[in-house]
Amino acid sequence: MIPGLVNSFLNSGGRMGQRIAILTGGGDAPGLNAAIRAIGRRALAAGDTLFGIRNGWAGMIGDGDVMTLERSRLSGILQLGGTMLGSSRVNPMKLEHGIEEVLRNIDRLKLDALVAIGGDDTLSVAARLAEHRARVVGVPKTMDNDLSITEYCIGFDSAVSVVTEALDRLHTTATSHHRVMVCEVMGRDTGWVAVMGGLAGGADMIIIPEFSVTVDEVVAHLEVRRKAGSDFSILVVAEGVEMDGLQSKNEAEGARDAFGHVQLSRRGVGENLARIIEERTGHETRATVLGHVQRGGSPTAYDRIWATRVGAKAYDLVVEGLFGEMPVVTNGTVDVASIADVVAEQRRVPRELYELAQVFY
Repeated sequence: MIPGLVNSFLNSGGRMGQRIAILTGGGDAPGLNAAIRAIGRRALAAGDTLFGIRNGWAGMIGDGDVMTLERSRLSGILQLGGTMLGSSRVNPMKLEHGIEEVLRNIDRLKLDALVAIGGDDTLSVAARLAEHRARVVGVPKTMDNDLSITEYCIGFDSAVSVVTEALDRLHTTATSHHRVMVCEVMGRDTGWVAVMGGLAGGADMIIIPEFSVTVDEVVAHLEVRRKAGSDFSILVVAEGVEMDGLQSKNEAEGARDAFGHVQLSRRGVGENLARIIEERTGHETRATVLGHVQRGGSPTAYDRIWATRVGAKAYDLVVEGLFGEMPVVTNGTVDVASIADVVAEQRRVPRELYELAQVFY
């Protein structure tokens, strides 16, 4: 054995150190750094060589953009939002020879494993790489909480906490001025952030993509509340809802990203719904768009703990050679599922949860 590798060999319990890289793709989310830290600390303690891929899949295109991660780089990041590695929405599957470039960089870097942390877009690329027998492991991250199989995705709890606090604050101004307040939150195709944040924040109506409502139904609900003596209302609406009188997602203006998504904030769902409500009811109505505030700031304790748990499990999968797999959370424990199965369909808000929210309307 090469003398310089003796200590690493002994520290790893007799297992030769591996070359492991981590990347974070898609939108940033609180808790990403906790997962990076968990994977990295486990890897370095075992004598592995650790790399960080900068800016998601963009860092695996062309000549690549890679940095070596040492223990000092992983120190003090647990409580930080965002991702120390940077992120992007680059999609190798939409680039000519993109997948081949990623595979070539895996070979060039002599990687024994690549850990991809992301949502359905990032993980769909990882699933394609797994089809090519690449040694890739996934980690679930999406504020939308819409990955199938897993009950936990990094960043979701922090986003819900932001929405809850915002609704607490909106209640005071709504009651003071007897207004209707429309709060637009993130949720392209699913309403998890809206329904959970709305439940926790005491919203008077929650509008999500899974269960359509009309403007007439919204107006009728507000009138019922007024007649019952409630001179204010708080509405939560997911940015991806389709409703008569509002611009559809397909009609939304602006360039689409590499995964085909248009920037939904340009639709102005909250602002337009507020305008329609005021025109139809005469009630003073204001809109608040939380936007990227939901992505920012420190992760909640829940996100720090569970991001650490799924990150540590991802490292276990690398050690066990279970590539094409990823940690998922089911029934309060960390389990394992194939990346392909996780991205096969979206996890949508169930009717019983939506109906629970309606009880408090």
